[in-house]
Amino acid sequence: MALIPDTTRDARKVIVASSLGTIFEWYDFYLYGSLAGIIGAQFFSGVNPTAAFIFALLAFAAGFAVRPFGALIFGRLGDLVGRKHTFLVTILLMGVSTFVVGILPSYARIGIAAPIILILLRLLQGLALGGEYGGAATYVAEHAPPGERGSYTSWIQTTATMGLFLSLLVITTCRVVLGAEAFAAWGWRIPFMVSLVLLGISVWIRLALEESPVFRAMKAEGTTSKAPLRESFGSWPNLRVVLIALFGLTAGQAVVWYTGQFYTLFFLTQTLKVDLQTGNILVAVSLLLATPFFVIFGKLSDKIGRKPVILTGCALAALTYFPLFRALTHYANPALEAAQAAAPVVVVADPAECSVQFNPVGTSAFTSSCDVAKAALVKRGIPYRNMEGTGAALVRIGANEIVAYDATVADSATKATFDAALTARLTEAAYPAAADPERIDTPMVVLILWILVLYVTLVYGPIAAALVEMFPARIRYTSMSLPYHIGNGWFGGFLPTTSFAIVAATGDIYSGLWYPVIIATLTLVVGALFVRETKDVDL
Repeated sequence: MALIPDTTRDARKVIVASSLGTIFEWYDFYLYGSLAGIIGAQFFSGVNPTAAFIFALLAFAAGFAVRPFGALIFGRLGDLVGRKHTFLVTILLMGVSTFVVGILPSYARIGIAAPIILILLRLLQGLALGGEYGGAATYVAEHAPPGERGSYTSWIQTTATMGLFLSLLVITTCRVVLGAEAFAAWGWRIPFMVSLVLLGISVWIRLALEESPVFRAMKAEGTTSKAPLRESFGSWPNLRVVLIALFGLTAGQAVVWYTGQFYTLFFLTQTLKVDLQTGNILVAVSLLLATPFFVIFGKLSDKIGRKPVILTGCALAALTYFPLFRALTHYANPALEAAQAAAPVVVVADPAECSVQFNPVGTSAFTSSCDVAKAALVKRGIPYRNMEGTGAALVRIGANEIVAYDATVADSATKATFDAALTARLTEAAYPAAADPERIDTPMVVLILWILVLYVTLVYGPIAAALVEMFPARIRYTSMSLPYHIGNGWFGGFLPTTSFAIVAATGDIYSGLWYPVIIATLTLVVGALFVRETKDVDL
């Protein structure tokens, strides 16, 4: 922690202890996202691979869906009884839930009970995380001297990235030591079980902390809120600020964050077919190189303000996501780019026969010839265009055409013939089954990933200070937690699932980027018009 600014020993202890505990909590939460592919196979093996991966992403998103409710529950508790005791509860809930995921039997052993229990555990994790962030950010900010809150709280902002980095490091180490086959079979459980050790360390660290000076003063003066929820959301002046914080700051910050740290990994491994271990290493290196900029931009926001730093990140993301992801394809899987240019794939079908390849409740059956054609291409990671036609759907690869079948009437021989013909035509057109490790331009891929994470540091470095400064101390924990977790839990947390579904529906591997681009642009406009600068306010 040599980069921490000059502070008293007590303030330094607050930053280190809060940051370490929060890193471990983010580690617990992000393990699932990093292992979504394997978890899909373990707990959703009753459906086809494409649906399994979507279900795994939905279970990942379930943890984000309940984060605002965790913010309400634990935010209220934090404003009533204190910051310290609340985030002790949240870390216990997170750590125990994560450990149980590591020992949970798979679908093959206990059937439908496995995914149900998994989703319940993800919901508990989401509730815990909903209470954790607001407590840590408020606690550190209330210890910071005026003029340094951006610098102090930026250390809390590094914890999400460091938690992701730690999860990737542990996963990669286990995979190298055990081998890919053993890791996929049972070794993936080890990173979850390690969380029990991290839980013990986190609780020990946080027990040594004292309550924040601002809360102690309010307690002594008898000015703490008796009804934080009503004061936060039942009063229009404060509710208006909550809405401005959501749409003018956290929604855009969230989609930039999740695009830079999660969607990039999904895009590399699921779309560009980069080996999981290689993808994890590439993302981990970019995170490591970019992480100091959380503190740099947090400190910069103490000088020039929170608003210009955050909105600059949103603007850069909206303007450059499409060219950056196209460049990522060029440098990570040039064979896919070349094949797409030389022999573009087109699905010719009656639009009335085509379904969106997205089934959140697992009750739909995609059986039409159009559905069969698209599912086969999505499974292989092949980009395609849609063209209106009549009759049975067909897949056009360059000059070749393969007619798809209706799954409700086709026999096994018909299905096998279609799959064999599709594979043969794709191979002839030089579509790669996986990215060639020898052709990955590692320095350029890392550079692009680093730029994407740099945008994350712009929007995320100052966000804690900005939110803390927007609300009065008596209802600060509750008021700041809700817009943060709606932004990050809903707008951000659903990004991988939403973007994946858009890509599966359109066939365009870049179309999922419209979601973060639109949300980032919305925040840029709302933030520019309605967010006021807060860097000099008195807490």
